[in-house]
Amino acid sequence: MTPISVLAAGETANPLLPATYDIIWSAVCFAIIFFAFWKLVLPKFRDILDERAQAIEGGIEKAERVQAEADKALAEYQKQLADGRAEAARLRAEAQEEGAQILAEMKQNANDEAERIIAQAKAQIEAERQAAMVSLRGEVGGIATDLASRIVGESLRDDQRAANVVDRFIADLEAQTPAAQPVKEY
Repeated sequence: MTPISVLAAGETANPLLPATYDIIWSAVCFAIIFFAFWKLVLPKFRDILDERAQAIEGGIEKAERVQAEADKALAEYQKQLADGRAEAARLRAEAQEEGAQILAEMKQNANDEAERIIAQAKAQIEAERQAAMVSLRGEVGGIATDLASRIVGESLRDDQRAANVVDRFIADLEAQTPAAQPVKEY
């Protein structure tokens, strides 16, 4: 029935409703397409979605494994860093101890050297003093003997008598001069 024949027949049909044969043929086509979609397209689509879900789950598991390994590596790195810092602190402490020990040894060596130099200087001063005393005794002895010979009027060239006169003269000189000042030590 065509729309013109429907109008001609005088029937009042709803223009929005298609004809019955159109509805039936449309339902048959829809069922065939639905069945083909259900059997052919939908399983492939499900397989693709399942593969994607497995890939995502595998990626998540892999990411969790990698994250766990990274956390483990970070903990190991932090442990090694702490060990390195402890080792550095220990080495610094040892270096400071060795430095203090070397400094103490150097001070001790300097003190020993200073004491050796002072002792050597004292020995040299004492030797020079003894040499000066011997020289002085000889010169003063000769002068004293000449002087005593002139005063006494007789020759004092006798060694024993001259030695006694010289010793007495030096003893008198030492008694008259103030005591020798002690050498200051620095």
